[in-house]
Amino acid sequence: MSHSYHDSDNKVLRRNVLRGVAGLSAGVLARTALGWTSSHLNEQPPTSPWKLRLSASSINFSSLRIEEACKRIAELGFEAIDIWSAHAGCPHLDEVKNRLNSDGLLRVLKECGLKLYAFSVYQGGYLRYAELLGQCGGGVAVRGSASPCEPNELVQRMKDFLESLKPELEKAEMFNSYLAIENHGHALLDSCDSLKAFVDLNTHPRLGVALAPYHILARGESVETAIHICGRQLFYFYAWQYGNGLNQLPGYGGVDCTPWIKALAEVSYKWYVNPFMHQEPSPDEMSAALSNSRKYLIKCAESLGIGS
Repeated sequence: MSHSYHDSDNKVLRRNVLRGVAGLSAGVLARTALGWTSSHLNEQPPTSPWKLRLSASSINFSSLRIEEACKRIAELGFEAIDIWSAHAGCPHLDEVKNRLNSDGLLRVLKECGLKLYAFSVYQGGYLRYAELLGQCGGGVAVRGSASPCEPNELVQRMKDFLESLKPELEKAEMFNSYLAIENHGHALLDSCDSLKAFVDLNTHPRLGVALAPYHILARGESVETAIHICGRQLFYFYAWQYGNGLNQLPGYGGVDCTPWIKALAEVSYKWYVNPFMHQEPSPDEMSAALSNSRKYLIKCAESLGIGS
């Protein structure tokens, strides 16, 4: 896909991008995030250039052992990995828990030159893997929200949901980790309105959003608006289009992802951009597709004057 911008637009984009923050290691990010509260969301960010940092999810290689998935992701040029529990039969997080343990996973990551970004715990839940994530140095745990509700019930239901997360947030504090709640179709956290309710009510520095554009686009809503609503509470970003097959990946479907990258820079997004799809093809085809997606996202960033 080609992208063109007028010179005046370029100047505006570059000014916005320069407001971002430099890419940092996951450990530094964790320490920085300790001070986040709702009162910090509108603070002016530092003036260092924002950088695009990319991760990939192990579930896209769920037919491979975790060691092989890590190797593939590293060889494709990704900086970090999101390791999945048993959603759609993905074996990876339980392989780590039952066979490798934290020491084995850290050894594999070191050999591959990968950083640990996240555990996706849609199956099994965060509490099952909280200690393991902490033993690996901490990271982001991604999970779903709750059942949907009527619009007039949204605020109270969101309050109740946030209250229900207290045991998990206590573990997150204990194990130097963060909890990211994904928006999903037919769920409590699904629309831009529900994201706004979440952000307005959440004051916990270790709780944020895992934003899935697939579900925002399925509702006919704006991904850029969703990014700006989440702001500093955005802990995870799926670069994921609404479509079928490979058309879910950036660079394949019809969505121009450049505005997504621009919006992420504008809110000083501090974590990784994770190209993603479900119903992955064979490992070789998946590798080629993720490689193309990575290159596409880098080109989107470069068109805005953003490095990687």
